Amino acid sequence: MVCALGAAVCFGTATVLQAGAARAVAAEGDGSGGGDAALFLRAVRQWRYLAGLVLDGLGFLFQIAALRSLPIYAVSAALASSLAVTAVVAARLLKVRLSGVEWGAVAVVCAGLAMLGLAAGPEGAGSGTTALRYTVLATAVAVLSLAPLGGRLKGRTRSLVLGLGAGFGFGVVEVAVRLIDSLRLPALLTDPAVYALLIGGGAAFLLLTSALQRGSVTTATAWTVVGETVGPAVVGVVWLGDRTREGLAWLAVLGFAVAVAGALLLARFGEAPAEGAAEKGPPRRLPAA
Repeated sequence: MVCALGAAVCFGTATVLQAGAARAVAAEGDGSGGGDAALFLRAVRQWRYLAGLVLDGLGFLFQIAALRSLPIYAVSAALASSLAVTAVVAARLLKVRLSGVEWGAVAVVCAGLAMLGLAAGPEGAGSGTTALRYTVLATAVAVLSLAPLGGRLKGRTRSLVLGLGAGFGFGVVEVAVRLIDSLRLPALLTDPAVYALLIGGGAAFLLLTSALQRGSVTTATAWTVVGETVGPAVVGVVWLGDRTREGLAWLAVLGFAVAVAGALLLARFGEAPAEGAAEKGPPRRLPAA
């Protein structure tokens, strides 16, 4: 659980640092344009952006460690709580004003994670069947296929579909990490879970980036949280043997629901800050893959 919370802290803090770097680049812009690629190239010269990338990498290592020793439902809820970290750090570093409801949501997330920490049992003993591995790979491919479809959608439907698809992609990464049995090269190259992880992570990045460019960012972020928590949790319990401590299943269910609900209340922190708009939050973290 310490590793899962460490991943959330890394992802949430990285988001704020990268948003601060993007703001600085936008403020120093000469108005010559250049598009997103030029903006990115200027941003990577900012120490805050590079520090954010380092934190993203460290967070992914924490995420792997957590997934190898905790039930998926506990790790996915903890990762969703990175929005709470983003909110708190943004309030300090970016001078973002949090409402009373949002401070309450941060407290709700913390309460939910505390309940999960008390109720979560050890990682399930199940290693996953071959059929499950190929199903996860097929899911990753299906998520990737949403990219051209999403471009034809409009408004909130577009944000919902792309956000939920991105959440499924991040969920594929969580499940795939659990399914990988060996890191030795012969086995690694023939394991469908490895390819599911790479395709799912890449697809999630593409879909969420597309969702954040147009449409309702809050809607996209909320559905991403749903997609990356509920599905993987079900897979962990049904197929991988994830369980709770004896007699505490009710507390785990309650803690999971409370933590995810709190994260959804903080969905506005998935929105990139508009130039000069201090009241808006930074962009959402992207789990590395």
